[in-house]
Amino acid sequence: MLRIGLLGGMSWESTTEYYRRINEMVRDRLGGFHSADCLLRSVDFAPIEALQGQGLWDEAGAVLAAAAVELESGGAELLVLCTNTMHKVAPAIEQAVNIPFINLIDAAAEAVTADGTTTVGLLGTSFTMEQDFYRDGLAAHGLAVLVPGAEDRATVHQIIYEELCLGIVSEASRRECQRIIAGLASRGAEGVVLGCTEIELLLSQQDADITLYPTTTIHAQAAVDAALAG
Repeated sequence: MLRIGLLGGMSWESTTEYYRRINEMVRDRLGGFHSADCLLRSVDFAPIEALQGQGLWDEAGAVLAAAAVELESGGAELLVLCTNTMHKVAPAIEQAVNIPFINLIDAAAEAVTADGTTTVGLLGTSFTMEQDFYRDGLAAHGLAVLVPGAEDRATVHQIIYEELCLGIVSEASRRECQRIIAGLASRGAEGVVLGCTEIELLLSQQDADITLYPTTTIHAQAAVDAALAG
């Protein structure tokens, strides 16, 4: 088993889900008392969130690249960035290390295309929904990507930052997201990529009539597959 380096803390609420799911998957695959061989580097999210808000992505990328180097120096043999939004700076992180980087966007796209789905909706932070990096990453796999309208994008972003990142799970917010997902389906989405690690704290497949693609779970599975492949 390769040692998984987890670069998390953005937010820690969802990073705990990575840790739990990766260990559960290893246990289920190997049985007995097996668990994942992993290292966790959890950064302080407040400075990263401030850099996001100021559009200082290069500076945020430098912070995460330095943390990734620390994981590699500590013995990590592959790297998992436990956040959707900060995959915007994935190239800076990949360039800083010499170990394989398990790209979340690629993993999500592969899960979608494996179902034969060609058009997906995308939910996430405003950065994820409005900037090119995530949509282009999905489109590179042949997918058409739909995002909610401006007001609904603002609603989802608010739910993520003002509730889910702070550990608040609201039934009213679940209903709002269900409404937004239904709107994407009415526009032709065959499934919806939950492009924010925190959204899985709020939504599961039972909350939608179309397929939801939970990126935390998908990414965790890709990490376990790579680790056990050796």
